[in-house]
Amino acid sequence: MNQNHGPTCSGQEEYWSDPKTHEKYKEIISTTPQRKGIWVADLHQHEGFWWSAYSLKGVLRAQDHFMPQPNNVILSSAPKSGTTWLKALSFAVMTRSHFDEPASPLLTRLAHDCVPFLESEVRSNPQNLDLDVPLLATHIPYTFLPKSIIDSGCKIVYICRDPKDVFVSLWHFVRKMNPKAMDASALEDLHLEDAFEFFCEGFSSFGPYWDHVLGYWRASLESPEKVLFLKYEDLKNDTISWVKKLAQFMGYPFSSDEEQKGMVHKIVNLCSFENLSSLEVNKSGITQVGTNFVSLKNSSFFRKGEVGDWKNHLKLEMAMRLDQITEQKLKGSGLTFHFSSNA
Repeated sequence: MNQNHGPTCSGQEEYWSDPKTHEKYKEIISTTPQRKGIWVADLHQHEGFWWSAYSLKGVLRAQDHFMPQPNNVILSSAPKSGTTWLKALSFAVMTRSHFDEPASPLLTRLAHDCVPFLESEVRSNPQNLDLDVPLLATHIPYTFLPKSIIDSGCKIVYICRDPKDVFVSLWHFVRKMNPKAMDASALEDLHLEDAFEFFCEGFSSFGPYWDHVLGYWRASLESPEKVLFLKYEDLKNDTISWVKKLAQFMGYPFSSDEEQKGMVHKIVNLCSFENLSSLEVNKSGITQVGTNFVSLKNSSFFRKGEVGDWKNHLKLEMAMRLDQITEQKLKGSGLTFHFSSNA
């Protein structure tokens, strides 16, 4: 088993709050095209992607200053693509030698509290980096990852999902947000058709979705030893096999003895949607996102966890349109989702 030494924070705390640094990024963001929409915050277009001002500032800071350790593992995804599940599984795999199953932090902490986001929690509070668990998460597109990560020995695990399910999950998620500066009812009344048009245009946080996926897909083809590309649907269909592949890739392979004792099954059961969604911390807890700008119930991260739930929300013509966009965007890349528009 690897000795875990996470990213160090010494020497980094100063730049997080440096006024000159703050003004530098504020000026960059002020020059970007800004678009009002139906999402929680206005989005800024910067080099082909859409960002909230808060996320873009975090990305720019990370690009300039973040220094990873060689054994860091970066868990990447576009929003609502399986992030929570990937965090839970990866954390459970890495910490299985530290905690007996009944003592796992996942039983008392939200998975997002166990694995911090590079562009948000880490940048606002470097102490959130756990020196014993070298895991970091991010929604940052591959081409925007800090050069320090690309040039390091860090491994990257990316998870994607059928865009139809991504959209439906995103629509539900946004409607549950409670921004302090916005009437919550405005989000609850968010029309699916309006949100759908924006998503099809690529107008969503960290979007366009297809560009986000393709960046990591191409990286996985060029450097398969460094980037593991997962599909949510494959992980749901054969969780045991993919968890073993995940553990092997991260450098925490299961021994024959562990497999015989059912360790893989225990981790899969611990991190199952049914188990995590039933825990008190995930039913009643509250999470603050982005300098307390948005309050979220922890239960917002556990809606259904199903493949194909889009069928309960999208009309056939909407599904067909999104599939056609996806096929067009992915054409020639070798990546397919093997989905069906049949509702």
